[in-house]
Amino acid sequence: MFFNPQRLKFMRNIQMVDLQAQYTEIETEVQQALHESLRRGDFINGAYTRSFAQRLGEYIGSAHCIPCANGTDALQIALMAAGLERGAEIIVPAFTYVATVEVIALLGFCPLPVDVCKDTFNIDLEAAKRALTPRTRAIVPVHLFGQCCDMEPLLAWAKTHNLFVIEDNAQAIGSRYTFSDGSQRAAGTLGRVGCTSFYPSKNLGAYGDGGAMFAQDADTAALLQKIANHGQGQRYYHDIIGVNSRLDNLQDAILQIKLARLDAYTSARQRAADLYDALLAPLAEAGVLSLPFRAPYSTHVFHQY
Repeated sequence: MFFNPQRLKFMRNIQMVDLQAQYTEIETEVQQALHESLRRGDFINGAYTRSFAQRLGEYIGSAHCIPCANGTDALQIALMAAGLERGAEIIVPAFTYVATVEVIALLGFCPLPVDVCKDTFNIDLEAAKRALTPRTRAIVPVHLFGQCCDMEPLLAWAKTHNLFVIEDNAQAIGSRYTFSDGSQRAAGTLGRVGCTSFYPSKNLGAYGDGGAMFAQDADTAALLQKIANHGQGQRYYHDIIGVNSRLDNLQDAILQIKLARLDAYTSARQRAADLYDALLAPLAEAGVLSLPFRAPYSTHVFHQY
């Protein structure tokens, strides 16, 4: 049978994330929240910004949550807060989105790309160890595709060498890491600073750009907040060099509505992944392809399958 191009008109373009269908479910709530925010006129650092930061911090178990303009800014601000000297080396996985390395170069640091594990595609700690030099000051593990890097040995090694740990958690919000003692913590709360993105296609996505940073100690959180707000802790008193990176109130309103449904979104992704595994199992058994690896130390939120 020859291929008939006319059949294409009956085919639906399958999106990685069907934002239109998702919006249909929350349209009334979103419209009400936007209307309320527009009537109040509090577009920057408004009521939704404060409540969303509090609720997101509570959701992942972070003591402090600092929203910002996008995930790239989150990484840049975290690096600025590390207090590193120009030319300092920072270990990153070689397989990641460009933003992870882009901000390192932008700030005058030197990225040290290292290999990733062949099963998870997350950073290979042994490769990181081989890359360490006397000028290495930080490491940026990226929780790729929806599950955590193996953080317990990485954190122990980083502590031994006094490395500043910044988690790139743009793809794994809601994922949880299990330590050898059975305790669990959420991705983004394991390093000195955790960073995430609210790009529309993310598991928790805005209707525009957005991001956030997480910190567990008050001093680091205050520094992140100051850098994100032109380096000022008090209005018009600029103590340090900062940037202008804020998440506007309208996006906070939308994200707060989606955050309440994030567990349901995650469960739906996990059910879909289970179904894909079952349907593709014969091909995996025949050696035609490999199914996604699920690490025993991490839950998988399947940003991508």
